[in-house]
Amino acid sequence: MAQRGRPKKIFTEEKNIFLTEEKNNFLTEEKNLQIDNSPRVNTEDVEIEINGSAGYFVGTMVNGAKIHINGNAGWFAGDNMTEGELIIEGTAGDGAGQGIYGGTVIVKGSTGSRTGEIMKGGTVIIGGNSGYMTGLLMMGGRLIILGDVTDDAGESIMRGTIYVLGSVKSLGKNAAIAKTTPEEEKELEEVLSRYGFQLSDEDYANFKKIVKKYY
Repeated sequence: MAQRGRPKKIFTEEKNIFLTEEKNNFLTEEKNLQIDNSPRVNTEDVEIEINGSAGYFVGTMVNGAKIHINGNAGWFAGDNMTEGELIIEGTAGDGAGQGIYGGTVIVKGSTGSRTGEIMKGGTVIIGGNSGYMTGLLMMGGRLIILGDVTDDAGESIMRGTIYVLGSVKSLGKNAAIAKTTPEEEKELEEVLSRYGFQLSDEDYANFKKIVKKYY
């Protein structure tokens, strides 16, 4: 006796309908299918302000919107952002700025572990401290920490740059500390002053730069 398998969905462009293939190969039309051809929503002009704290994945996959949180945020704030701006006035949990392709994520306070993990582009700014494995598997972009970072900073970094004003407890595998250039110090001043961070010339000269180690 033949076993009944799961129905198989087939899309036919000619009729713009779905067909369901049953075990006896009899095809029945599923009617009343509506295909949404509406354009993608443009979020570039959207501005959101949250008076309070937000949970996990706030600002995930943002494409142009600006979000301002007058409180704290949970894990993975700004995850996979492609464009836009996320400003968090308080602290954030693990994985802030994870996987962003572009845009800017700013956390005025401290963050948990793996800040900027698998970043591909964009900028992440942390006004306080960042936990272990900051910049884990970083593939691009710019990560700026104004406080301290703990263990294994830049673990398995491939591309991109981590700037740390405070202390670095230890480096991860494949990471090295290099000297910042005057051009980089100027770029840091431009972006940090834009978001209200006031540092002295001496501070900019004291930034440490974590990059991929070349053997």
